[in-house]
Amino acid sequence: MDGRPRSPAILSGSGRLKPRTPVCRVVSSLERYVSVPRRVIADLQGGGRGKALSAVAFGWFLSISTRMIYPALLPSIRSTYGLTLTTAGLLLTVLWVAYGVGQLPGGMLADWAGERTLLVASSLLAAAMLALVVLADSPPVLFAGTALFGLGTATYGVSRFTVLKDIYPDRLGTATGVTMAAGDVGNAVMPPAAGVLAGAIAWQYGFGVVIPLFVVAAGALWLTVPTDASETVPIREAFSVDDLAPLFRRPVVRHSMVLLMLWATVVQAFIGFYPTYLIDAKGFSSTTATVLFGFFFALGSLIKPVAGRAYDRVGVRYPLAVMMGITALTLAALPFATGLPSFVGLTVLASAILGYETVVISNLTDRLPDGSRGSKLGALRTVYIMVGAVSPVAFGAVADRGYFDEGFLGIAAVSAVVVAFALVYVDY
Repeated sequence: MDGRPRSPAILSGSGRLKPRTPVCRVVSSLERYVSVPRRVIADLQGGGRGKALSAVAFGWFLSISTRMIYPALLPSIRSTYGLTLTTAGLLLTVLWVAYGVGQLPGGMLADWAGERTLLVASSLLAAAMLALVVLADSPPVLFAGTALFGLGTATYGVSRFTVLKDIYPDRLGTATGVTMAAGDVGNAVMPPAAGVLAGAIAWQYGFGVVIPLFVVAAGALWLTVPTDASETVPIREAFSVDDLAPLFRRPVVRHSMVLLMLWATVVQAFIGFYPTYLIDAKGFSSTTATVLFGFFFALGSLIKPVAGRAYDRVGVRYPLAVMMGITALTLAALPFATGLPSFVGLTVLASAILGYETVVISNLTDRLPDGSRGSKLGALRTVYIMVGAVSPVAFGAVADRGYFDEGFLGIAAVSAVVVAFALVYVDY
């Protein structure tokens, strides 16, 4: 269905074809998905594209990892402002709702003004709005600053995908995986670092150190992303939503949206409360919890390029089923686990969920038309991010009533639904 050729044999060391025995298939899979051939690396770097990819990846490193600082600092923020678990969940919901709301206008602006302009503007806006969060002296100001930061980073979410489609038309999955892996490197480093700063000085410093880095990212993007990376369209065409309804009637779009909405529900609840769960329910120190949280994302930096390569090779169905199957079993095991070694192992397995979006978004971006790709992808991202944004406040309300463990069992069940949906309805 995806048009990719499937070879019935593999090459031996001498270059001759060997039959695909079960053992050969396993070896072939390891060679094809775990390693990244030198020719692929050379292609990513060729023609000056490597600098642009690095700048886009660094901007995403900051954009996503700063949002992941929120869960790491949530216990400290709760203590400072006297927030309940429900209210803390609402803060995360506000962050993700604002991020979701900004996707559609961000995509439209990218189609009109160009991705480079939007990527630079997003980085500068994020720096300014994060300063408001740092200076917040009351819960209303904290919530307002969080919402504005979410809006400021929203434009980056769409433009990074569409600019990579234009820079890497034949390597989109791999380039997207590399970029998203950079985000996970940030997620591995920034939340634990913020946790250390919060313990040593104050939680505001965990956010404050990121502000100048956003300014550096804006400069790098301006200097490296080509101005002709994508075509722009007239403002009336860019801001038109007349052709969105036919888009949702396409089976591939409908199926992708179901997959993304279910995934967002699971991942936002898990990420939002995993450190708090480790501290409040399992008795770990804040340092141990944030290190495990960072370790979770460090593994994602390995998984996402592999997921991107898997999409480029075999499509959507089976990578999704494998990743969410592992996730479902892991989440179901969390309430019954005890001791640090158990949670290290479960954190490793839970990281499988981090490769999911790479596959689905790469497939969606591949299938959207040129010229209006930004606005269409922005509209789709608005829907699934906002649906998923409801899960943190709902999960927090469940935890507030003493059902923290049951909350994880619930999102494990949602993960199992994703596996069934992928196997039954996805045929590409």
